[in-house]
Amino acid sequence: MRVTVGVSGGIAAYKAAELVRALQRQSVEVHVVMTESAQKFVQPLTFAALTGHKVITSLWGEWDAGEGAADQNGIDHIAEAQWCDALVVAPATANILAKFAHGIADDFLSTMYLATAAPVVVAPAMNVNMWNHAATQANLEILRQRGVGIVEPGTGDLACGMTGAGRMAEPETIAEVVMRMLGRRSDLRGEVVLVTAGGTREALDPVRFIGNRSSGKMGYALAEAARSRGAKVILISGPSALHAPPHCELVKIVTAEEMRSAVLERMNESTLVIKSAAVADYRPVAVSAQKLKRTGPITLELAPTEDILAEVVRRRRPGQLIVGFAAETENRMENGRAKLLAKGADAIVINDIAQEGVGIDADTNAATFLTRATSVELPEMPKRQLADRILDEILTLRRPRSVISEFDEHEDAKAAQDRVLSESIPVGAGRRQIIVE
Repeated sequence: MRVTVGVSGGIAAYKAAELVRALQRQSVEVHVVMTESAQKFVQPLTFAALTGHKVITSLWGEWDAGEGAADQNGIDHIAEAQWCDALVVAPATANILAKFAHGIADDFLSTMYLATAAPVVVAPAMNVNMWNHAATQANLEILRQRGVGIVEPGTGDLACGMTGAGRMAEPETIAEVVMRMLGRRSDLRGEVVLVTAGGTREALDPVRFIGNRSSGKMGYALAEAARSRGAKVILISGPSALHAPPHCELVKIVTAEEMRSAVLERMNESTLVIKSAAVADYRPVAVSAQKLKRTGPITLELAPTEDILAEVVRRRRPGQLIVGFAAETENRMENGRAKLLAKGADAIVINDIAQEGVGIDADTNAATFLTRATSVELPEMPKRQLADRILDEILTLRRPRSVISEFDEHEDAKAAQDRVLSESIPVGAGRRQIIVE
């Protein structure tokens, strides 16, 4: 999604930087247009640094419209008007509201407003008397009738020293209105989503460990997407170079046992558990207290780690949704369905990690969202976009089930689990050996 933020000349112009950040947290690409007066309050360089794009400050100056906005006959305001999916003006002064209402186009922002067919949102900010003036209210009514979204100001102490209506709405509130207008709903409001992400590390000695290439990108994208849709998010993460999404509670772990403890400790407060972490299946039986020296081939004895997903399913609360992930290199549908039945989860997201450049440690991913009744193919796309698609599918699972059918499903899952485990690991074969050169 692409949004142009228009900044007009008011003391609240500094808050527009927070609005840019709020939109970027929703994976929105942002351009900024500033009026001449706005530049008296905030320098264009601030917004250029935040967005990575040159700021549009004049009808006549050179600026970068970004990829996809070029080749519009060289008419810059038309190019930007066609580039954006929405125009949001914050703060919107009495002056810019009057221009919009009466079709005055004497600068880039007012000209772009007339040229765009995209949805428009304005967040007024001004002196309380200016806000209450009949002219301002008449202009607002004209804009409402034309379909412009208006995020009304709050009431409180104003920069002019007066008290009353006129304070610009909070940037997060404005961003939420914009996202709703673009079709992004707060459909997870009230949910508590627990997401696991990244890989775990099982120590061999004080220096070395057994691990995998998981970067945590998919789990972090799911956490960010759930938070942007209104959920409270608990992100339990193995070692990762990523920064936790804003307003998500981050719980850091290293080993599979630490992951298990953290998940079991927090799962009761969650309504949805998404197990996207790449948890180690095995750990060394013995961990050397000293660094292992290179003396030739060594034999490592490995024991299986706890099956966290299966344990979470066994401990689930009524109404709690459990979704697992399966990274497969072959027979992905067969293996994914076997895992779904064995674990008893509501759904499994199957990743085909045999594809080059997709999945583990990549920026894009492709998956199959598998339930007992349905199979939905999710083609390759950026992980943040895929996260929203996965959440869309999870929301379809929110439907009532009878007590009898729920009981039968759990019985089937338990039987399948016993069968699959007995076929994959022979009795007495809980440990495996590997040779490390």
